[in-house]
Amino acid sequence: MAEMGKGVTAGKIASNMQKKLTRAQEKVMQKLGKADETKDEQFEQCVQNFNKQLLEGSKLQKDLRTYLASVKAMHEASKKLTECLQEVYEPEWPGRDDTNKIAENNDLLWTDFHQKLVDQALLTMDTYLGQFPDIKSRIAKRGRKLVDYDSARHHFESLHTAKKKDEAKIAKAEEELVKAQKVFEEMNIDLQEELPSLWNSRVGFYVNTFQSIAGLEENFHKEMSKLNQNMNDVLVTLEKAHATSTYPVKAQPSDSTKENKTPSSPPDGAPITSPETKAVNHEPEPSTLDTSGGGIPKSPSQSTEATPAGAEAAGKEAAAGAEATKTETDSGSASSSLPAVVVETFPATVNGTVESGAPSERADMPPGFLFKVQAMHDYAATDSDELQLKAGDVVLVIPFDNPEEQDEGWLMGVKETDWLQHKELDQCRGVFPENFTERVQ
Repeated sequence: MAEMGKGVTAGKIASNMQKKLTRAQEKVMQKLGKADETKDEQFEQCVQNFNKQLLEGSKLQKDLRTYLASVKAMHEASKKLTECLQEVYEPEWPGRDDTNKIAENNDLLWTDFHQKLVDQALLTMDTYLGQFPDIKSRIAKRGRKLVDYDSARHHFESLHTAKKKDEAKIAKAEEELVKAQKVFEEMNIDLQEELPSLWNSRVGFYVNTFQSIAGLEENFHKEMSKLNQNMNDVLVTLEKAHATSTYPVKAQPSDSTKENKTPSSPPDGAPITSPETKAVNHEPEPSTLDTSGGGIPKSPSQSTEATPAGAEAAGKEAAAGAEATKTETDSGSASSSLPAVVVETFPATVNGTVESGAPSERADMPPGFLFKVQAMHDYAATDSDELQLKAGDVVLVIPFDNPEEQDEGWLMGVKETDWLQHKELDQCRGVFPENFTERVQ
């Protein structure tokens, strides 16, 4: 079909058009019940299994790619976390060289894990799915050849049962029937053998894929556990070396004790108590009566005299309480002054294409132009009405003249180079398997 514009005769074009017309008429007759259709329930079950296997494999491939993207994201997050530790780890602290070495090994371990997942799982998955496009196109072609066979059979039967028989026409119809039957049966036999074998291969493939993933994860987590233990040992050493410099986090006072924390002048002769002690212990302490002070309750801790150190500690704690109250107030004010969120809007898209409202048909495109696709694989045409494709070829997709002629998984189009050179659809257009291409516009 690629050379149709240069070497194909008008008779060949007419033959292709007649073949399409005959197929369309045969399908209409079968749908109306006026012509019987060859059925093969066993083969139809094989096709159903094939479609189910392709759907499951495609989903597994998609989920595996998502998993690999997550592994890569975790790698980046882990790398940034270790980089942060290296930044805050001061040069004079013990174990700094060890933390740097652990960070390097951590990065190498993540990289190795991701690469092995690609090699042992993803590439195997791609190879497994790579066999489906060719088989799918052959199934579709078998369907077309079956229609040709049924049509030739019905034509022969009608001539054979006619009242006025034309032996020459009957002989020619019989010859065409034998030829159509041979082409169909050759394709049918091959697929009858391949489809069950492909269906049974799925079990071994799933087992190998998930065993590889499980084994890689097991080794990765085992090695990562060793690195984490080494990091923990380094930090324990750092803690022991700087044990006197640790600062415990103090509990914040509750609302019920804020009044007790308000700085006030103590009675003459009474010791200054720590606000921290009152914040933690909310229960009243046992008290004794000070008979010399007019019966005022006095806790056992107040029976000693105040010291300069105690007064200094109380002053610091009171200042800390005031600073905490100011921080809470400032936090409330900051929350109410957050900047407004700006929401961007984008044009609506359908299947990744921006809906601009402009018609798809343009002056430089063939009549009825729908969209462009690019061949992802080579496709060798096996019939005169098919396009010969090479990977990278751009095809302009156009509608079928008769929608009834379109087989599932096949598109009608003309290669962009042929259209620009000839501008004639009848000489350049042809059908091609959709799954060998990818939409580009």
